[in-house]
Amino acid sequence: MSDTYTPVPSDKLSFGLWTIGWRGVDVFGGAVRDELDPVEAVERLSSLGAAAITFHDDDLVPNDATREKVLDRFTAALAENNVAVEMATTNLFSSPVFKDGGFTSNDREVRRYALAKAARNIDLGARMGAHTYVMWGGREGAESGAAKDVHAALDRMKEGIDTLCAYVRDQGYDIRFALEPKPNEPRGDILLPTVGHALAFINDLDDPDRVGLNPEVGHEEMSGLNYAHGIAQAMWHGKLFHIDLNGQNGPRFDQDLRFGAGNARGAFWAVDVLEGSAGRAPRYDGYVHFDYKPPRTEDADDVWETARANMRNYLILREKVRAFRGDPEVQQAMAESRILDLWEPTMSPGETLADLRSATYDLDGLAKRGMHFERLDQLALEYLYGVR
Repeated sequence: MSDTYTPVPSDKLSFGLWTIGWRGVDVFGGAVRDELDPVEAVERLSSLGAAAITFHDDDLVPNDATREKVLDRFTAALAENNVAVEMATTNLFSSPVFKDGGFTSNDREVRRYALAKAARNIDLGARMGAHTYVMWGGREGAESGAAKDVHAALDRMKEGIDTLCAYVRDQGYDIRFALEPKPNEPRGDILLPTVGHALAFINDLDDPDRVGLNPEVGHEEMSGLNYAHGIAQAMWHGKLFHIDLNGQNGPRFDQDLRFGAGNARGAFWAVDVLEGSAGRAPRYDGYVHFDYKPPRTEDADDVWETARANMRNYLILREKVRAFRGDPEVQQAMAESRILDLWEPTMSPGETLADLRSATYDLDGLAKRGMHFERLDQLALEYLYGVR
């Protein structure tokens, strides 16, 4: 195995405890693997070159009776293996209590409990050094139009996030929040289903600067959207606070395949966006987080092969993207396609719309002018296929 594709901590690769610890449960069958000790998770990830681990509250501490013992062991393992906790989140979807959501449940007592549960785990995230707190509202939605007043639900969602932002600010925690959009599953329709919905919602929060996005490959692609475009827009708004990488094969259930194992072409362009594309756009400098599920077919040892594969695939694609962008033939093709010309303002300094209206345009010539995109795209495919 090439050292080029063996991760080191500076690559800032990260896994959720619930990913490598997933026991293979699905709606048709129970667990096929034993529970994973969080300490073993830290040790194994460190040995593979990962830099960080993340957790839901219930992943790490499922039983309050052993809470401090678990946290002491986990904290010691982090220090001994030089692994960071870069993000934390709260499970507001597994318990039957949250069958109608957490922050937007029609039951007021459930909403109150959800806020208390989230605040408690924010304390733990801060204690563990996390700087990002992800919010995935998987149960915040409905299966029927009559069951949920969406206007009121958005009021309650805003109230919940505003309350937690104020709490973090009052506690002096260096934490910001990242909303994770998803269109459906487990609810029929989930609130804030896409990057665009979430961006619009953030604008009306009391502390919008503290709230950004955590887009996931599968969540965008299962609704037929383009993940690379989604993260590019989030970056354009300065709101790409975190990312979840995995694999997905088009509009279907959330597959959570290892990164690169689904839509490989989409994965290539996602890494390209994270790398800053043609060099003018900003680069993503946060943790690269994998949110996937090792299939039910795999045993405990195979889980670590899938973890290794996520990181290897990301590093392979990163190398290919960098080589693609650095290739003189690609740069020439980009020039012929006028890619960088898009960075030039349409109107020159001092020009007005009247100047544009009075100008003459060779419409026949413009109509006949080719964009030469196919050559450029073919070069990208040849890098992806490994022939360049």
